[in-house]
Amino acid sequence: MTQWDRGDRITVSLTGDVMTGRGVDQLFTHASAPRLFEPFVRDAREYVALAERKNGPIARPIAYDYIWGDALGEWRASAADARIINLETSITTSPDHDRGKEIHYRMHPANVACLRAASIDVCVLANNHVLDWGRAGLEETLDTLERSGPRVAGVGRDRASAEAPAIIGLPGGRRVLVYACGSEDSGIPRTWAAGDRRPGVNLVPDLSPGTARTLGARAAHGKRPGDIAVVSVHWGSNWGYDVPPSHVAFAHALVDAGVDVVHGHSSHHARPIEIYRDRVVLYGCGDFINDYEGIEGYEQYRGDLSLIYLPTLDARTGALVSLRLVPMRIARMRLQRASPSEAAWLGETLGRVSAPFGTRVTLDPDHRLSVTGNPAARGPIEPAAR
Repeated sequence: MTQWDRGDRITVSLTGDVMTGRGVDQLFTHASAPRLFEPFVRDAREYVALAERKNGPIARPIAYDYIWGDALGEWRASAADARIINLETSITTSPDHDRGKEIHYRMHPANVACLRAASIDVCVLANNHVLDWGRAGLEETLDTLERSGPRVAGVGRDRASAEAPAIIGLPGGRRVLVYACGSEDSGIPRTWAAGDRRPGVNLVPDLSPGTARTLGARAAHGKRPGDIAVVSVHWGSNWGYDVPPSHVAFAHALVDAGVDVVHGHSSHHARPIEIYRDRVVLYGCGDFINDYEGIEGYEQYRGDLSLIYLPTLDARTGALVSLRLVPMRIARMRLQRASPSEAAWLGETLGRVSAPFGTRVTLDPDHRLSVTGNPAARGPIEPAAR
């Protein structure tokens, strides 16, 4: 018998992309300079105006907990042991935007208090916006987060630190280890890769099973009894429900190597879920917070709807015990519980696109969603459900 009870369970909260820059940043007391370098929008305040035109006025300045809205109560109710997000913005005052990109996200360092307001444990930064303002912007991002408290995964001041896990200590000596990486197919430039003496992203060379086995073995080697290993991957396109076969093979190889949770993100909406060998694979968690209200196009995907993913795992084996999803909606740049009809739409859509993976999504009486797997029912994954 170890110091942790054999029946112990660990619940992890996972979200997709949290973008607190640009229009969101303009709502806080300390806002970055609003000038943008985009082809069509030159002032970040225009994104605030679009949101207000669609959903009503936003009183400014906002408090640091404003953007999280109803998510704060959901996190308290879930009693999750760790809160993990993909923070898709740089935190810097750097003036040097990447001239090879058209879209640049940054949040003023003073506004990092919004992460503390939500008690975020880990910010995954292996994504295609963390170096929007150059390596000086990345260094300031790391300095700011080191001072403010949330742990960082997926970037570092050199390759070794970018590959290292963020470690969340839990009672009884248990831990959640969060490894993070990004892929070029999500839009991360190859030049952003961390080097031996160069800060940057833990950018994988490819999404082959061999690369996954190397990453998975590193995660498995770092585990102690009672630990849970999460690998967070920024991959794929923004829209659509297709899951490339390379993503499936990569995720399976991670699990086969000893990873307990595969946390995929990059898509602007939720993508299929798979329960593989009693481990949860999230192929795309969708956006959680953004400033996209009022932007037209792709309405069929309901990018305004987001989810809190709450897998509960057996601390002894890492196996999935249950997976619940909390449907949310972004309005006036604030999270609120989705309506019953919106929750039903999310459940039906996720159930349909996840069915080829043998996954079932059920709408519960409280308008949350329960996810279960049935590997025997799994059908072909190519072409993926649309």
